Amino acid sequence: MLTEVDVAIIGAGVIGLATANEIAQPKKGVFVLEKNHNFGLETSSRNSEVIHAGIYYPEDSLKTTLCLEGKNLLYELCERHDIAYKKLGKIIVAASEDEITQLEKLYEQGRKNGVEDLMLLSRTELKKIEPNIEARAALLSPSSGILDSYSLLKSFHSQAREKGAHFVFNTEVIGIEKVGTRYKLQIRDREGISAFASRIVINAAGLNSDRVAQLAGIDIAKAGYKLHYCKGEYFSLSSKYRHLISRLIYPTPEQAGKGIHVTPGLNGRVRLGPNARYVEAIDYGVDETQRQAFYNSTNRFLPFIKVEDLEPEFAGVRPKLQGPNEAFRDFVISHEEKAGFPGLINLIGIESPGLTAAPAIARYVRGTVDEYLH
Repeated sequence: MLTEVDVAIIGAGVIGLATANEIAQPKKGVFVLEKNHNFGLETSSRNSEVIHAGIYYPEDSLKTTLCLEGKNLLYELCERHDIAYKKLGKIIVAASEDEITQLEKLYEQGRKNGVEDLMLLSRTELKKIEPNIEARAALLSPSSGILDSYSLLKSFHSQAREKGAHFVFNTEVIGIEKVGTRYKLQIRDREGISAFASRIVINAAGLNSDRVAQLAGIDIAKAGYKLHYCKGEYFSLSSKYRHLISRLIYPTPEQAGKGIHVTPGLNGRVRLGPNARYVEAIDYGVDETQRQAFYNSTNRFLPFIKVEDLEPEFAGVRPKLQGPNEAFRDFVISHEEKAGFPGLINLIGIESPGLTAAPAIARYVRGTVDEYLH
């Protein structure tokens, strides 16, 4: 007879942790399975740590609604649990005349999305608040910020454990089979291969979420769940640039990402990135030959930097649903009841603004779980 649990969450990144924290209760057996030795070692800890305002995406998308809700929840969580953050504000710059139209479109999209504090700035107005930035015009988003993502992950983890969630690390899910009203999960850990049963399976496996959906029996090609890996590298600036900017500085966005932006960290260290390059395999090395491209991209609005001041920092990989030159794809948060898998909830393509949206995504998933159980 297999051991039975109520909920199995696959993946202990920010989405898995936030979800465990949201649904764990003393009387509900919630188990979080993570193939790595600790939580948040992939996409959740290899990003810009930005709290996004909700400007970029279509107004009726999950990316927008969950980003807007998540932003407010995140600031509350940071206050309540003493997680370091700064509501710095973000400036999106038009480095040339033809980019001003793009800025105006972003402003309109942001307003449509319900971001009410956006301001278009002239060159003179920009110079008053960021004298070292060079641009023709800019868009100011005062509600954007940065946070200590590790402290957020740690907070979700410890709260979920206090509520009774169990975390099992160094454990990979290698099989999911529907057996009656339960799912039989086959796992591989240090002791070998074993199995247990769960009433609900939440797939929060990030970069591997399409493969986990496939393990469960979903035709990922037909469902449109196949992920594309998009690598983003970061370079940091030497310490002499520590206090030359006080806000997040972004270029007008590109197709695969938001463009190489400039992030002053909580410690004052200035980071450039990420770029966006589609890759075939997950690899966290920084290609130092990208230094010149980073310099060329950011020198347009940071004229004071020198190429030799860029130091390789780290890299991350985004789990994108849209491939190169493909149209916008929203988050997939799907209870697969109609596909014949009641109790299986897939979260796929949770890239930016996934960190910002995490607490709102967790509430959304809890609603789905509650609906299914009752």
